[in-house]
Amino acid sequence: MSLFKSPSFKYVKNLLIGLGASVVMIGALGKLNSTPWGGTMITLGLIVEAFLFALLGILGPGKDYYWEKLYPGLDQYRSNIASITDGPTASGTSQKALNAEVVENKLGGMLTELQSMSKSLGSLKALQEVDFTQTGDQLKAMNNFYSRMNDAMASLNASVEDTKQYQAQMASLSKNLTSLNGVYGNILSAYNVKG
Repeated sequence: MSLFKSPSFKYVKNLLIGLGASVVMIGALGKLNSTPWGGTMITLGLIVEAFLFALLGILGPGKDYYWEKLYPGLDQYRSNIASITDGPTASGTSQKALNAEVVENKLGGMLTELQSMSKSLGSLKALQEVDFTQTGDQLKAMNNFYSRMNDAMASLNASVEDTKQYQAQMASLSKNLTSLNGVYGNILSAYNVKG
């Protein structure tokens, strides 16, 4: 039976079915056109097809998926089906195939990431729709503003220097007035003593 399950047998079987069907069709075309070979071709094609359909009926359908290897007992009636990943692992501990809570947490995390990506893509789309045609003019205006601001700061600095000089002069004047008051007081005292 292993011959009938081999990939090469399946290929040859499908090839013969296809070729037999094409011979039947060509024979039917020849018969419709009343050609001398039409009857022979249709008879030959139908015999090949009859043989192949009999062979398919005898062999029965083949399994394409071998789920019983992953789930032992799947092909037995009323068996306790458990995934092979439910058994003990190499370390001796038991492992579950699908833990609903873990899957739910992973899906929740993926959903959060997808929502975050969606927001980011929305922001990128909004940025794409921004009109940057007037940006050059705005940059020139900002540059002009900064130049004027620098000039004002320089003037303010000069003004601060002038203020410092004014304060120094006022301190010197105050010192001179104090000294002058002292001299005036001495003159008054000397005048009062003589008088």
